[in-house]
Amino acid sequence: MAASRLPPAALTLKQFMRRQQVLLLYRKILRAIRQVPSDSDRKYLQDWARGEFKRNKSATEEDTIRMMITQGNMQLKELERTLALANS
Repeated sequence: MAASRLPPAALTLKQFMRRQQVLLLYRKILRAIRQVPSDSDRKYLQDWARGEFKRNKSATEEDTIRMMITQGNMQLKELERTLALANS
């Protein structure tokens, strides 16, 4: 019998898609944080974002992950609005 080529911990398509959503959100947040003018505020926000993603890294329940992505997107929009107001 032929052995499977996939590693035992291969992601399902759904898990792979969620992972891509999380990584995209993480990159968008870090890009938005780069626009913060104050060095100390930028460092604080970077540490906060990294800490939140690391803290929730082990989440596996689909509903929980979807909720966290939604909350992250809302926080990103709020940060973008705040930066737009500060730059105008």
